[in-house]
Amino acid sequence: MASMPTDLPKMQYRFLGRSGLQVSAISLGGWLTYGGHVDEDGTYACLRAAYDAGINFFDCAEGYQDGESERVMGRAIKKFGWKRNDVVVSTKIYWGAAHGTNPVNNTGLSRKHILEGLASSLTRLQLPYVDLVYAHRPDRHTPIEETVRAFNHLINTGQALYWGTSEWRADEIARAHGVAERLGLIAPLMEQPQYNMLVRDRVESEYALLVKEYGMGITSFSPLKAGVLTGKYLDGIPADSRLGASKDKWVKGVREGEGNEKWVKEMEVVKKLGPVAERLGTDRAGLALAWVLKNEAISSAITGASRPEQVWRSVRALEAVEKLTMEVVEEIEGILGNKPDEIVMRF
Repeated sequence: MASMPTDLPKMQYRFLGRSGLQVSAISLGGWLTYGGHVDEDGTYACLRAAYDAGINFFDCAEGYQDGESERVMGRAIKKFGWKRNDVVVSTKIYWGAAHGTNPVNNTGLSRKHILEGLASSLTRLQLPYVDLVYAHRPDRHTPIEETVRAFNHLINTGQALYWGTSEWRADEIARAHGVAERLGLIAPLMEQPQYNMLVRDRVESEYALLVKEYGMGITSFSPLKAGVLTGKYLDGIPADSRLGASKDKWVKGVREGEGNEKWVKEMEVVKKLGPVAERLGTDRAGLALAWVLKNEAISSAITGASRPEQVWRSVRALEAVEKLTMEVVEEIEGILGNKPDEIVMRF
């Protein structure tokens, strides 16, 4: 493994919403990589590079690579001898069909699947508890009260410390808070949505009142929109790239948009961001990540990496955040052309 650069910026830590828990502003997730696209040695190298750079938050899910992302995370913690209190580990429950022979009750947010799903995740992670557990998607077939009670049980029994949601609508999150308040239960603390220069409406508009009213934290994923914002797909999507090869349904949706009107417009935006990034002493990826982190509502931006060098590049984005003056931000807004009508949660 290459040696960590000595001139990396110091990691920044942010409170997760109104809680007392601090997470690294940049976190590392295993969505498309660990247990799948990246081999085990490469995974260990990335996780070690992240830890040594000050990243303390590592994100998994029961559905990532059919549980392999959790397994390799658990093995890494053992391999490196990391103290449990030094890392923040999350997982997400919803898609657990790969862990049973009958998918009927191995998906969704029923009390049965939430309890059994997290128990299986903890076994794969080789951990007594996770710091954060997310409802990976809303389950509109299960009463929200059942879901809230189940996550409350996980916390009361010490299997998780905090719970949250991922890609829920604002009204669904508000309903969960209402149920929790009415019954004296623990409400969701954080939401994990997609958030980047090209996808921003939900975070900046829909979730604004949630952050203000309930003190929720946001741990956003895909700050580079599956690599689109790096500029590496300006000349097309290579078949052997993660975007080109992934079988993930969400990624396939991004890939299948290549060449359509929306894609062409996004590529024009990405091209125009290049000179701005260069002027600030970074690249397009660093600029895109810094833009996400400039939003104070973001507790942590979840990044991916297949090599240690990519981890370090993400950490260097911290240097670019302070360079995003109001003048630079307005220049970027002129390029993006997608500013929500009413921004409540930026700058």
